[in-house]
Amino acid sequence: MFDTVLVANRGEIAVRVIRTLRALGVRSVAVFSDADADARHVREADTAVRLGPAPAAESYLSVERLLEAAARTGAQAVHPGYGFLAENAGFARACEDAGLVFIGPSAEAISLMGDKIRAKETVKAAGVPVVPGGRDPELAEAARELGAPVLLKPSAGGGGKGMRLVRDLTVLEEEIAAARREARASFGDDTLLVERWVDRPRHIEIQVLADGHGKVIHLGERECSLQRRHQKIVEEAPSVLLDEETRAAMGEAAVQAARSCGYRGAGTVEFIVPGNDPSSYYFMEMNTRLQVEHPVTELVTGLDLVEWQLRVAAGEHLPHAQDDITLTGHAIEARVCAEDPSRGFLPSGGTVLRLHEPQGDGVRTDSGLSEGTEVGSLYDPMLSKVIAYGPDRETALRRLRAALAETVTLGVPTNAGFLRRLLAHPAVVAGELDTGLVERVVDDLVPAEVPQEVYEAAAAVRLDALRPRGTGWTDPFSVPSGWRLGGLTQPVGFHLRVQDPVQYVPRGTHTVTGTRVSVTLDGVRHTFHRAADWIGRDGDAWHVRDHDPVAASLTGAAHAGADSLTAPMPGTVTVVKVAVGDEVAAGQSLVVVEAMKMEHVISAPHAGTVAELDVTPGTTVAMDQVLAVITPHEEETA
Repeated sequence: MFDTVLVANRGEIAVRVIRTLRALGVRSVAVFSDADADARHVREADTAVRLGPAPAAESYLSVERLLEAAARTGAQAVHPGYGFLAENAGFARACEDAGLVFIGPSAEAISLMGDKIRAKETVKAAGVPVVPGGRDPELAEAARELGAPVLLKPSAGGGGKGMRLVRDLTVLEEEIAAARREARASFGDDTLLVERWVDRPRHIEIQVLADGHGKVIHLGERECSLQRRHQKIVEEAPSVLLDEETRAAMGEAAVQAARSCGYRGAGTVEFIVPGNDPSSYYFMEMNTRLQVEHPVTELVTGLDLVEWQLRVAAGEHLPHAQDDITLTGHAIEARVCAEDPSRGFLPSGGTVLRLHEPQGDGVRTDSGLSEGTEVGSLYDPMLSKVIAYGPDRETALRRLRAALAETVTLGVPTNAGFLRRLLAHPAVVAGELDTGLVERVVDDLVPAEVPQEVYEAAAAVRLDALRPRGTGWTDPFSVPSGWRLGGLTQPVGFHLRVQDPVQYVPRGTHTVTGTRVSVTLDGVRHTFHRAADWIGRDGDAWHVRDHDPVAASLTGAAHAGADSLTAPMPGTVTVVKVAVGDEVAAGQSLVVVEAMKMEHVISAPHAGTVAELDVTPGTTVAMDQVLAVITPHEEETA
């Protein structure tokens, strides 16, 4: 076993790997960018090395700086985690050339399976069924031959980035162009492939484990069908769809796929499975790294996958035969991400002001957070994973819903409340899943209105702050009771804003402490966590800000008849397509904002003239920051 291992990653996966290194008595080396100087993974490692500035290209993606950090700290091996350079064959080869052990497969296996086109050809030759499709340079021709619907995918990467589902072939060229842009931005390679789309498919993957001595086994499957925008958000093991015969057949197919590329370490073979015919499964791709959702496999098999990555990389033999692997109980994982469901799940950010992450009693949270953590727009939006285990699926679901209700991340909007509601949806409870389910039901799971008790709680906090403290005589003018000298009592109200501004007069009874606020309305008591202007409960959180109607009125008068275009999320302006004075058409693309590898196009709400333009390419913007002001044409305001 190694003495020292460098973890070439950040956030929750770095914390996760460090935990196993500590359990094995192996010294851990963390790396960090300037943005992560005080991050949890830095504090929990035995030592840490600064890589460089915040942008990933100058820190976590810098092979040279990572190798230098390994040399300076005496590391013998490098664990890449997932994301960043985890599936970069050049990095694996550079580690080997530097005399370091790359904890993962060989550079050749990464390169082969990272090329989705070559991967399909390789596993097909090994007898693994693949989805019918085509590739560049005959991409458009192959798509038309397959017929709609088709799925466009980057050849060089996964994770849902650059994927486009095309149901109307008249817009095929535009979709191909968009997919190429995203693929180039995410992977540096815009090569695409196209596959036949299986309607209402299920996404089921098999975990494989291989040593360097020819043994390959599988650890059962994970159901990953609950996705949004091709990104997994909930995973579970085992799948309710598979019987033992299909599980064994898919497991053997995954083993053959791993053997076809000489695989070593932990890897995942992903299949697309028709929900009405699970025996007709198709190979999608192989992920040559540890998966985000590996904890559910750990909980049902009792194996620590990070430990076995380390042992295999150190040259040990796998002691397990396939018959030794049994799946016991049921585990489900939910990914908590920095995104705002009320804004269409756009990336969010902020400072974690209050944090509670449940652990114990069948619940595990893998996280990189701590109070005070700054969540920015430079890195992946996933903050943590909440995993629940039980003797059966019903128990695991119930425990996970309860754990998400206990999860508190005030200061940063997350999807925790949305996930809790999703896990209570009848189709999810029944196990009737497919990759399109979330998109079909999403509108029912995002509340359209802010509950009255939220405003009541926010008003209660403000009312409490106004109350005089101390003993002795109290000036009646200092008591927030609405008392007037020689006049009628005037109820105390507050101008508040979550979405639209409201004037709210509290009417219930309240109890306010430093971390909680309870309000009773119409005989029902509601309790919230609180921090600064944030309140939250059951996984949901609201940023209830003070609203100044006078200032808003003055701002509106300054731009009478004009529309201010604001940033929908914190991020970086990548493209500015207009200048002050330009005439624009309704719907015309004006500015592109990027956050967490996601692009958002800001378009003109109506035809008009660009009156103000406050950003240039490279500008970092906050949520709701004004980007431009468009004055409508006179005939539209008449």
